Amino acid sequence: QVQLVESGGGSVQAGGSLSLSCAASGRFVSNYAMAWFRQAPGKEREFVAFVTWKTSKIEYSDPVKGRFTITRGNAKNSVYLQMNNLSSEDTAVYFCAADITDGGYRDSKLYDFWGQGTQVTVSS
Repeated sequence: QVQLVESGGGSVQAGGSLSLSCAASGRFVSNYAMAWFRQAPGKEREFVAFVTWKTSKIEYSDPVKGRFTITRGNAKNSVYLQMNNLSSEDTAVYFCAADITDGGYRDSKLYDFWGQGTQVTVSS
Protein backbone atom coordinates (compact mmCIF):
# COMPACT_ATOMS: atom_id res chain seq x y z
CA GLN A 1 0.00 0.00 0.00
CA VAL A 2 1.34 3.41 -0.98
CA GLN A 3 1.06 6.27 1.47
CA LEU A 4 1.74 9.91 0.70
CA VAL A 5 2.17 12.46 3.46
CA GLU A 6 2.42 16.16 2.70
CA SER A 7 3.92 18.77 4.97
CA GLY A 8 5.10 22.36 4.85
CA GLY A 9 1.88 24.23 4.31
CA GLY A 10 1.05 27.36 6.25
CA SER A 11 0.28 31.04 5.99
CA VAL A 12 2.39 33.59 4.21
CA GLN A 13 2.01 37.10 2.90
CA ALA A 14 1.79 37.83 -0.80
CA GLY A 15 5.21 37.81 -2.41
CA GLY A 16 6.52 35.29 0.09
CA SER A 17 7.66 31.70 -0.33
CA LEU A 18 6.76 28.29 0.99
CA SER A 19 8.18 24.85 0.45
CA LEU A 20 6.01 21.74 0.46
CA SER A 21 7.23 18.20 0.96
CA CYS A 22 5.65 14.85 0.18
CA ALA A 23 7.04 11.67 1.69
CA ALA A 24 6.02 8.50 -0.11
CA SER A 25 6.17 5.02 1.31
CA GLY A 26 5.36 1.69 -0.27
CA ARG A 27 6.72 -0.82 -2.67
CA PHE A 28 7.96 0.56 -6.01
CA VAL A 29 6.86 4.08 -5.16
CA SER A 30 10.21 5.43 -6.29
CA ASN A 31 9.26 4.30 -9.82
CA TYR A 32 6.08 6.34 -10.00
CA ALA A 33 5.44 9.74 -11.48
CA MET A 34 4.71 12.27 -8.75
CA ALA A 35 2.63 15.39 -8.97
CA TRP A 36 1.17 18.29 -7.06
CA PHE A 37 -2.44 19.40 -7.41
CA ARG A 38 -4.36 22.06 -5.55
CA GLN A 39 -7.96 22.79 -4.73
CA ALA A 40 -9.28 26.17 -3.71
CA PRO A 41 -12.63 26.55 -1.93
CA GLY A 42 -15.50 26.10 -4.32
CA LYS A 43 -13.23 25.13 -7.20
CA GLU A 44 -12.21 21.88 -8.82
CA ARG A 45 -8.88 20.26 -8.13
CA GLU A 46 -6.30 21.59 -10.57
CA PHE A 47 -2.93 20.43 -11.79
CA VAL A 48 0.15 22.26 -10.54
CA ALA A 49 3.20 20.24 -11.58
CA PHE A 50 4.49 16.73 -12.19
CA VAL A 51 7.82 14.93 -12.45
CA THR A 52 8.18 11.49 -13.99
CA TRP A 53 10.51 8.77 -12.78
CA LYS A 54 12.12 7.30 -15.89
CA THR A 55 12.75 10.43 -17.93
CA SER A 56 12.50 13.08 -15.19
CA LYS A 57 10.08 14.99 -17.40
CA ILE A 58 8.68 18.03 -15.63
CA GLU A 59 5.67 20.15 -16.49
CA TYR A 60 3.93 23.06 -14.78
CA SER A 61 0.57 24.65 -15.14
CA ASP A 62 0.63 28.11 -16.67
CA PRO A 63 -0.40 29.94 -13.46
CA VAL A 64 2.63 28.64 -11.56
CA LYS A 65 5.24 28.43 -14.30
CA GLY A 66 8.30 30.48 -13.41
CA ARG A 67 7.31 30.72 -9.73
CA PHE A 68 7.07 27.09 -8.56
CA THR A 69 9.70 24.39 -8.80
CA ILE A 70 9.08 20.66 -8.40
CA THR A 71 11.97 18.42 -7.44
CA ARG A 72 12.41 14.84 -6.46
CA GLY A 73 14.53 13.52 -3.63
CA ASN A 74 17.64 11.51 -4.42
CA ALA A 75 15.93 8.29 -3.37
CA LYS A 76 12.95 9.33 -5.53
CA ASN A 77 10.49 8.50 -2.76
CA SER A 78 9.91 12.12 -1.93
CA VAL A 79 8.87 15.14 -3.93
CA TYR A 80 9.05 18.82 -3.13
CA LEU A 81 7.37 21.97 -4.33
CA GLN A 82 9.17 25.26 -3.87
CA MET A 83 6.70 28.11 -4.24
CA ASN A 84 7.96 31.65 -4.71
CA ASN A 85 6.27 34.99 -5.26
CA LEU A 86 3.01 33.67 -3.89
CA SER A 87 -0.26 35.48 -4.42
CA SER A 88 -3.72 35.15 -2.90
CA GLU A 89 -4.72 33.14 -5.95
CA ASP A 90 -2.37 30.39 -4.78
CA THR A 91 -4.43 29.85 -1.65
CA ALA A 92 -5.62 26.25 -1.71
CA VAL A 93 -5.18 22.81 -0.25
CA TYR A 94 -2.20 21.24 -1.97
CA PHE A 95 -2.19 17.51 -2.66
CA CYS A 96 0.60 15.15 -3.56
CA ALA A 97 -0.27 12.35 -5.99
CA ALA A 98 1.42 9.28 -7.47
CA ASP A 99 0.86 7.57 -10.83
CA ILE A 100 1.99 3.96 -11.13
CA THR A 101 2.23 4.15 -14.92
CA ASP A 102 4.79 6.98 -14.79
CA GLY A 103 2.83 8.63 -17.57
CA GLY A 104 3.20 12.28 -16.67
CA TYR A 105 -0.37 13.50 -16.69
CA ARG A 106 -2.23 16.69 -15.90
CA ASP A 107 -5.52 14.86 -15.32
CA SER A 108 -6.10 14.09 -11.65
CA LYS A 109 -8.23 11.08 -12.57
CA LEU A 110 -5.14 9.29 -13.85
CA TYR A 111 -3.38 9.31 -10.48
CA ASP A 112 -3.62 6.28 -8.26
CA PHE A 113 -2.62 7.50 -4.82
CA TRP A 114 -3.20 10.75 -2.96
CA GLY A 115 -2.03 12.41 0.18
CA GLN A 116 -4.36 14.07 2.66
CA GLY A 117 -3.42 17.58 1.57
CA THR A 118 -1.80 20.56 3.23
CA GLN A 119 -3.29 24.04 3.47
CA VAL A 120 -1.52 27.01 1.91
CA THR A 121 -2.94 30.43 2.70
CA VAL A 122 -1.59 33.59 1.11
CA SER A 123 -2.76 36.91 2.47
CA SER A 124 -2.60 40.09 0.43
